[in-house]
Amino acid sequence: MTLEGWTESSFTHDGSTYPTYRRGSGPGVIVVHEVPGITPKVEAFANEVVDAGFTVVLPSLFGTPGVPQGLGAITKVITRVCISSEFVTMRAGRTSPITRWLGALADELHGELGGPGVGALGMCLTGGFALGMMVTGPVVAPVLSQPSTPFPVTPRLRGDLNLSPADLGVVKDKVAAGCQVLGLRYKGDPAVGSRFDTLRRELGDGFLAVELAGKGHSVVTEHRDEAAVQRVLAFFREKLT
Repeated sequence: MTLEGWTESSFTHDGSTYPTYRRGSGPGVIVVHEVPGITPKVEAFANEVVDAGFTVVLPSLFGTPGVPQGLGAITKVITRVCISSEFVTMRAGRTSPITRWLGALADELHGELGGPGVGALGMCLTGGFALGMMVTGPVVAPVLSQPSTPFPVTPRLRGDLNLSPADLGVVKDKVAAGCQVLGLRYKGDPAVGSRFDTLRRELGDGFLAVELAGKGHSVVTEHRDEAAVQRVLAFFREKLT
């Protein structure tokens, strides 16, 4: 399915190919969709980033672009993701391999557009992927929206950042050198687990937390909070322009 106003293409790295959708002008931002895919509300958020003055690339990692969020679509996608070798959903201390592909995508975008680097935002299952992208890609404006993997089914998994120890070390070094990480969540969201506590402990003042009252989940889409969205846009402007 083609997203109206977006240019469809694909990107290949290390033998893996995924569709991409691109729109806008200005510094580059990669928006990584949540489950079940590039829903209309994910696209709407991405269009807001475009309108704020950025070139946005939407990779399609799973699901069918344009299909609304619903139980059937979510169930179908979760089943596929859980058995995919690209996503680490039930192991601690591991980096999801798909972040290497995303980092390479960021590198290509930065090579084309120049500037200080690229912005990246993931949400829900992909919420922590901007951290993994920092390891191999030129990501200078990483945003974690309700990071929910690995699935928080044990105390250890609830606090895990979906990073190997070596990759966490790279992220910490970049944060110590001045790269800040923005995180968004609803305080009552169980899917985030205790990851914000881990982020504060590991990244210190380099972690900027936006914590909202209530039990919502999808901060920039299904349960959109206007102030949080504006904070993301301001973060991108500060770091990329």
